[in-house]
Amino acid sequence: MFESSVYRNRRKALREKVSSGIILILGNNEAPANYPDNTYKFRQDSSFLYFFGHSHPGYAGVLDVDAEEDYFFGDDVTMDDIIWMGPQPSVKELGERVGVKKSFPFARLKEVVGKAISQRRKIHFLPPYRYDNMMLLEDLTGIRASMTRQHASLELIKAVVSLRSVKEACEIEEIDKACNIGYEMHTAAMRLCKPGVSEQYIAGILDGIAASYGNMVSFATILSQNGQTLHNHDHSQILQTGRLMLTDAGAESVTNYCSDHTRTIPVGGKFTDRQRDVYSIVLACHDRALELARPGVTYKSVHLDVCKVLAQGLKDLGLMKGNVDDAVAAGAHALFMPHGLGHMMGIDVHDMEDLGQCYVGYDDETRPSDQFGLASLRMGRRLQEGFVITDEPGCYFIPALIDKWRAENINTEYLNFDAIDKFKDFGGIRLEDDILITPEGSRFTGDKRIPITIEEVEKIMNEQ
Repeated sequence: MFESSVYRNRRKALREKVSSGIILILGNNEAPANYPDNTYKFRQDSSFLYFFGHSHPGYAGVLDVDAEEDYFFGDDVTMDDIIWMGPQPSVKELGERVGVKKSFPFARLKEVVGKAISQRRKIHFLPPYRYDNMMLLEDLTGIRASMTRQHASLELIKAVVSLRSVKEACEIEEIDKACNIGYEMHTAAMRLCKPGVSEQYIAGILDGIAASYGNMVSFATILSQNGQTLHNHDHSQILQTGRLMLTDAGAESVTNYCSDHTRTIPVGGKFTDRQRDVYSIVLACHDRALELARPGVTYKSVHLDVCKVLAQGLKDLGLMKGNVDDAVAAGAHALFMPHGLGHMMGIDVHDMEDLGQCYVGYDDETRPSDQFGLASLRMGRRLQEGFVITDEPGCYFIPALIDKWRAENINTEYLNFDAIDKFKDFGGIRLEDDILITPEGSRFTGDKRIPITIEEVEKIMNEQ
C-alpha cells in the first residue's frame, strides 16, 4: 500500500473527471473453490486497489462528486473472526489509512445509493465481471444483474482509463519489483530446461518462486514445447532434445503490480540452425519495436512496422514472397503472427481490460481493425510517457491454420506453402519484455533484462 496521499489524490482527480453524481467502486469478495470455507486465493479488484488501496474482501467505496467527499464501507470483524484470524483493524482505521474520513457498515451502502437514486443523481459504476457484484448492483440500483454491464458508466470508464494509463513513480517502482521476480522465474526455467524433465515440474517451480515473494503469478503460467498454441496451459509433456520450450510467465508484487515476460529456449541448451534462423527474425522484430516505441507514435504503427520485419525475414528464408509492404497490408504475415504486438501493463497483467478493450487500447483517433491478426492487437493508440506496455512479437507454425489457408487459397501470392509445410513440426517462438515509455523513448522494466540473445540464452542454459 502507498501513502494515504496517493489515494486521496487519485480520488480527487477522478471526481474532477466526472461531471456529477456518485461513483461506486466495488471491491471483490472471497470465491469458494469447492465449499464455502475453502476459497481461491483472494484477488482484489484492481480499480478498488487503485483508489482505495486495501486488498481485503468485502469492502466498497463511494466518491460523491458534487459534495467532494469519499466514503468507505465494510464490516468490523466479530469475535468468531478474531478467534480464527486474530485481531483486525476496524473499518474506520482502514478508511483513515487511505485518507477516507467517513466509514460505515456495509449495509449503509444501500442507503447511500438509494438516497442518490431518489434524488435522481447519476450512479456511476464500472462494468462488473464477478456475478456476486452483478447481483449486488441489482440490489443497490434495481438494474437486473444480467444488464449491469450494459449500464456501466462510459464517463467513469474513460476517466479511470485516463488516470490508470499513465503510471506514477510509485507504480513504476512496483512494476520493476514484479519484473525482478519475473527475472528469477525465467532464468530458473532456463537452468531447468533439460531433456527428460517434465514441463509441469518447471511450471511448478516458477509458480513457487512467485509465491515465495508473498503473492502469486500474474496469470496462469504458459510453459510448453507446443509453443504454436499461443496460450498453452498444458504441462503434461516431458522435454525432448531438439524441441523449443516457450515460457510466458509473470509475477505480482505484494501490491498487485504485475510482470509479463516470454522467452523461448532450446531443450538441451543449443539452438539448431533452423531454430536460430527463426529466432533471429523474432528478436529483430522485438528490437525494432524498442527502437520505435516513444511518446507520440501509435503502437498500431509500431506493430505494422514490426510485421514488415517479420515478413522480410520470412521472405529471406523462402517462406514468404512478393512485396513485403503489400503482404503486410493483405495480412499474409498473420499466418505466422496472429496476435498483436502488446498490451497495457499495471495492476492487471492486461491492464484495465475489464473496462473494455476499445477504451484501453484504442481511442477516437485509433480504432480496432477487423483484419485477421491485426484484430487481435490489444494496444493500438498513441503512446504517452508513463505507459507500461509489452513488446511481444512471435512466429508460430500452426498446422491447422496452415492447412486452412492453403485449402482456401488465402494470400497464396505472398506465401510459399510447400516451404511452410516443412515447418509444421517447428512449434513457435515468442519474445516478450515489459517496457516503460520515457520522454526519450522506452526502457526495460526491472533491474536486469532476462537473457534474450542466442548467445546469452545458450550461455545460461549450459552453466554448470
